[in-house]
Amino acid sequence: MRLSVLALDEVFDSGLSVLLDTFSVANDLAAAEGMEGPLLAVKVVGVRRAVRTALGLMATVEAIDGAARPDWVAVPALNTRQPDKLEMALSRPDVRDALGYLQDCHAAGAGLASACLGTFLLAETGLLDGREATTSWPMAPLFRKRYPKVRLDDSQMITVSGRLVTSGAMMGHLDLALFLVAQASPEIASLAARFMLVDRRSSQARYVVPSYLAKSDPLVDRFERYVRANLAQGFSLQAAARALSVGPRTLQRRTEAVLGKSPLAFVQDLRVQRAQHLVSLGLDLEAVASEVGYADAATLRTLLRRHLGRGVRELRAELQG
Repeated sequence: MRLSVLALDEVFDSGLSVLLDTFSVANDLAAAEGMEGPLLAVKVVGVRRAVRTALGLMATVEAIDGAARPDWVAVPALNTRQPDKLEMALSRPDVRDALGYLQDCHAAGAGLASACLGTFLLAETGLLDGREATTSWPMAPLFRKRYPKVRLDDSQMITVSGRLVTSGAMMGHLDLALFLVAQASPEIASLAARFMLVDRRSSQARYVVPSYLAKSDPLVDRFERYVRANLAQGFSLQAAARALSVGPRTLQRRTEAVLGKSPLAFVQDLRVQRAQHLVSLGLDLEAVASEVGYADAATLRTLLRRHLGRGVRELRAELQG
């Protein structure tokens, strides 16, 4: 399988290395299993022949204007953690040139696979419009604002929409790398995961920090602080809206636009987070229930089981695999 890795200036060093290291491991394992020739024919391509990574390392790459069309293009993230800096990076001339390359490769039948903030590059091409995607969960509010036509589900670790594949935050590069190896050989991908001590992770949900996402919008930030201060009182959308001097519909729309979920769903996330912390301190479930706004432990137990059930299902899938 012909595979190109698109490297641009300020590329995320770990992301680029994880992709290349995983592909190298896969090729070594394929050779050890007796396969003829490399499983993956990997090239690192870029707009310029020399790329400076985010940590200042220099890499020589093949220019995209002369590169042969691959079967897949992998797009690692640019290394920036601030929304304003990411938006500035997306307007760079080399990035705009890279978008044309991605569009041309897709038109020629190649698959496009991005990790973390690399999803922003795919979204910039317009190819994700109307399709499901995931991205680095801390940047999900910016993604929703910038690309409203994309159906973002930032709880997912990997989404597949035809020949367009996206993966989640930072070490989602590893999940994406194994996905691409599996396109050439599922058996080698499974073997590589064992050699590299990689567990299956179908969801980012358990890693998300709700308060971090809330700070991306002033109203949602105030809502988050209000909920935490009144967690033991239960939740009423009308009461919260009155306390924040906005209408219930405004609060509902803003929460859904920024977080991709309803106010009640966000409150439940905060309840679960607080409940897990209190349980870890040794409090019994009845006491914890009253602390997070429930009259009895049975309702809280149901909520925790629903949220923690995702992780259990992932573990079962891994054991059955």
